[in-house]
Amino acid sequence: MARASKREQIAQAALDQFHSRGFHATGINDITAAAGAPKGSFYNHFPSKEESVLEALSRYGAGLRFDILTTPGQPPLDRLRAHFEFLGRATAVTGFSRGCLVGNLGAEVADHNEVIRAAVSRNFDGWAAAIGQVLAEAQEAGDLDAGLDSGETARFILSAWEGSLIVARADKSSAALDTFFRMVFEVVLR
Repeated sequence: MARASKREQIAQAALDQFHSRGFHATGINDITAAAGAPKGSFYNHFPSKEESVLEALSRYGAGLRFDILTTPGQPPLDRLRAHFEFLGRATAVTGFSRGCLVGNLGAEVADHNEVIRAAVSRNFDGWAAAIGQVLAEAQEAGDLDAGLDSGETARFILSAWEGSLIVARADKSSAALDTFFRMVFEVVLR
């Protein structure tokens, strides 16, 4: 009788370990121990640690709830706020200890690994494009200044979010996130 695949448990453990510990502090043994799998099982499913972090990025991106940005029947800026409120709640639940995996990997690994840097960049590009689409919809609805460059503004909002997460981690408080919401939704997008 064939053994059950441990791929799902290993992939989820890799995501959890990379998100909580970082790339360099996470070893294959950490991942397999968290998955309850022998070390050899890791290499049955992932040829390298680098490949497992790419899978982790994909899984993390799927959990960012981009569907909130496209919820029918809600005004665009309400959807944008709801998206970031969801992410803010997820950050608070961890005691402000994890931040964003995409941003974390960008800060930790991007200068040293071209494959991970490119994956991080693609993730940010996709996220900024989704935000930019919502901003364009708000402009079409007359809820946002038509002269605002939606793509550039989306990049700014995403950068402000990532910076706010870093400060929230350092302070172990929601103060930076509160400032993000005030400045983005009451000043920039007013």
